[in-house]
Amino acid sequence: MTQEIEIEFKNLLTKQQYEQLLQDFHISQNAIHRQTNHYFDTPTQAIRKLQSGLRIRQIGDYYECTLKEKNAEHAHLETTDQLTVAQAQKMLDGEGFYAQEVAKRLAIHSIPLEQLRVFGSLTTDRAEIPYKEGLLVFDHSYYLQCDDYEVEYESKDAIKGNTIFDEFLHQYGIKKQETDKKIARFMKVLQAQNS
Repeated sequence: MTQEIEIEFKNLLTKQQYEQLLQDFHISQNAIHRQTNHYFDTPTQAIRKLQSGLRIRQIGDYYECTLKEKNAEHAHLETTDQLTVAQAQKMLDGEGFYAQEVAKRLAIHSIPLEQLRVFGSLTTDRAEIPYKEGLLVFDHSYYLQCDDYEVEYESKDAIKGNTIFDEFLHQYGIKKQETDKKIARFMKVLQAQNS
């Protein structure tokens, strides 16, 4: 189990901006890895109402379950449990909950584990590189017949990180825009398709 505060800044990109950044930072195809997030919530969206997100992330044969709880504007408390392939498959099939530390956090919020269901999956092709005391992330995500592009900057310091990210966007001529987390973008498209 790990628990950490994640401080990140994100901005949507056009396909052209994304491809240009991959070129500018000399990111080859083999530096990009694929990951899939499987999102969970209750039928009443109890987790979403907490401005939080629950997912199982799959990278090859590696699985982890993470609960992200909002704790400041650009910061989230992340609680993560590593899972075996069998545990992850059972959770995805609604046959038990095997992320013990995540379960403890959900219990604090009185979220019943037996009501949790997968409501969708999102696949991301991701490249990560160290950048000015933090981590720069280039993502191309696919979900619900959509795809989008974004850049993220993960920092240990919210104020310094914000400055570095703003300077990065300015340097590369990228217009700053409010950017929702992937799960929120997924939910907007899902709701639009179901309405």
